[in-house]
Amino acid sequence: MADNKAQQTVIKKYANRRLYHTGTSTYVTLEDLATMVQGGEDFVVYDARSGDDITRSVLAQIIFEQENKAGEDNLLPVAFLRQLIRFYGDSMRTMVPSFLEFSVANFARDQDGLREKLSQSFGPQAFQHAIEQQVRANMSFFGDAMKMFTAFPGGVAPGASQPAAAPAPGSDLDDLKRQMAEMQQRLEALARK
Repeated sequence: MADNKAQQTVIKKYANRRLYHTGTSTYVTLEDLATMVQGGEDFVVYDARSGDDITRSVLAQIIFEQENKAGEDNLLPVAFLRQLIRFYGDSMRTMVPSFLEFSVANFARDQDGLREKLSQSFGPQAFQHAIEQQVRANMSFFGDAMKMFTAFPGGVAPGASQPAAAPAPGSDLDDLKRQMAEMQQRLEALARK
């Protein structure tokens, strides 16, 4: 972990909203940071006054700027944004970041080969159609995974907020173990699809 932090470029954000690249001793813009991300350069952004890590909010700001510039060619569909907002109040929200990270990593890994094969075989429209199908499949997988967690007693997954109740000895624990085994089997079956 320390090696990863040592390799990260440090950006400091000052009160005047200026971003300072400590590696090059120059001021940079959000556009410059977007270019760094696209080039695979890892960076962390700290608030210059407090020292707080504000990387997440700066990356979100970059996405917001990119979406505003995209016009008709936006990357994030409105339905996706609405669903993402709904997850903020959901008890299963802790699963969303891992799922999104997994899906995007798989997509990024496979995109170059998929793009080349489809463009050569069928043209650019086929590539767009294949991407849409993959997104639908990922969202279906995520929806199925979420449905599995509603199968727990009382509709609440372990670790989620629920009223405290004294567990019944034996049978409840056995039921929970059985449900966890079933859930594991379902996840494995979904992963094979």
